[in-house]
Amino acid sequence: MDRETMMLKIADLGLARAFTVPIKKYTHEILTLSYRAPEVLLGATHYSMAVDMWSVGCIFAELVTKQALFPGDSELQQLLDIFRLLGTPNEEIWPGVSKLMNWHEYPQWSPQNLSTAVPNLEETGLVLLSQMLQYEPSKRISAKKAMEHPYFDELDKYL
Repeated sequence: MDRETMMLKIADLGLARAFTVPIKKYTHEILTLSYRAPEVLLGATHYSMAVDMWSVGCIFAELVTKQALFPGDSELQQLLDIFRLLGTPNEEIWPGVSKLMNWHEYPQWSPQNLSTAVPNLEETGLVLLSQMLQYEPSKRISAKKAMEHPYFDELDKYL
């Protein structure tokens, strides 16, 4: 973060891979635990750039609150933290979730309003955050669409 220009740059300094077709099987032991997408936590071996948008959503919330959105200290605790806020997923919300390798019967929580976890974020920011934290990876907002979101309308994106 450059405080003079107020420019924030986020980079992946961890495990980067080339995205290929056909999609290769990947390990689920990637990403810092606090930013790990639920499909990765549940043992998916095929995943996409949507895992990065989940991570960006977690970082976005953390920039507002100054604390991790999902501060789990284990993979199980991380999942439970996610489920407590977003509700426990099911086949209706996320088709195929019950077929993931690490899926078990989990406590059933109803989704909470994101404003309970990120109270200082304005409504357009909460909408954007909810689009980043969609359970079904194919429904998560892309980076390009996120930059076009009304939350960033006042931002000079071409510095």
